[in-house]
Amino acid sequence: MIDIVFPKNNEKEFLKIAEKLGYKNLCFVYPYKTKIKKIESKKINIFYGVLAKPNESQKAKSSLVIVKSSDKDRDVFERVKPDIIFGLEASKRKDFMHHRNSGLNQILCKLATKNKIIVAFPLKLLLGAEKMLRAQFIGRIKQNIKLCRKYKVKTIIASFGEDPYEMRAPSDLISLGISFGMHPKEAKEALQNTLDKINLNIKKKGKDYIAEGIELVS
Repeated sequence: MIDIVFPKNNEKEFLKIAEKLGYKNLCFVYPYKTKIKKIESKKINIFYGVLAKPNESQKAKSSLVIVKSSDKDRDVFERVKPDIIFGLEASKRKDFMHHRNSGLNQILCKLATKNKIIVAFPLKLLLGAEKMLRAQFIGRIKQNIKLCRKYKVKTIIASFGEDPYEMRAPSDLISLGISFGMHPKEAKEALQNTLDKINLNIKKKGKDYIAEGIELVS
């Protein structure tokens, strides 16, 4: 299990809370071109990600490249191809009469599957939202989970917290995913998909990597 967080000079506090919550892995995410000091931990495996704008994503070199949803989402899914996109549900677009304007549709889902882009559902989106807005976000998340399942798009549930106390235990996030309509297996995978993607990206940098599923052997 792994969580994704956005520290602001509070990395050590995040590590303490992560350990108490039972995490073995933690991904610190920083804005593109941020200079950081490497953090050491004996109990938590630490990974580093980049929060990039669509025009920065292809330049960013990291274990994980994350892009926030914007009015350029079609271009992000089709050309930019980050590892993760989040915040699709937070758009100010009004919902339609018979379904939610959730930020995802059939075309974007097919592009996500083709380009191996993971859709993230951050707990942070709900924590700071007012009651009415939170209900709207939850409705959109539920719709997006159905779309992701239908088109085989991988998903992530993570805190995306900026404060360590915005983190939640893995079991709580799994329960949250199930309450949104995920099957139990899907919810568990949503806490593992980040780590799988990071490990694949690290593997790609190895000298024996040619392409996904192909390696040089001695």
